[in-house]
Amino acid sequence: MYDIICKKGRTKGGQNPMKKVITMTLIFLIMLSFSITFATEINVTERAQDDKVYNIKEESSSTLDSYVQKYGSDSYGMAAYVLRIISIYSIPVCFLGTAVGAIAYYALGTRRLDMKHKGTRMMMMFITLLVIAQVMPLIFALVVRGWVKGA
Repeated sequence: MYDIICKKGRTKGGQNPMKKVITMTLIFLIMLSFSITFATEINVTERAQDDKVYNIKEESSSTLDSYVQKYGSDSYGMAAYVLRIISIYSIPVCFLGTAVGAIAYYALGTRRLDMKHKGTRMMMMFITLLVIAQVMPLIFALVVRGWVKGA
């Protein structure tokens, strides 16, 4: 115990342990007051968010139904819908990945050669994924619509 608290009631670093306890208590009380304050605002906005969630669900189900009707099969419609979602969300993800790769290549790669190679690989990987994610729905539509019309 002597190792932790010295004779004057201070820790080895020279700080009073009571300061830490008081600071942590104040931080806890501030966090608690924020949660109480925002609880009333959350109850008001929950109703609006429930309506938004319901609208998003209805839009996605109507989009899925239109794909099922367009392709003539549940499995083809679901695959086309999933490919559309992947195509939409791949754009920001791949741009962020390419930006991280560019930072590794240009900023960190000037000092370390392995980071330069890592940045190059990341940029090539994310650009390839972006191209695949954007072309895959087109290829799927051409193949499936051609088979469905030919049958």
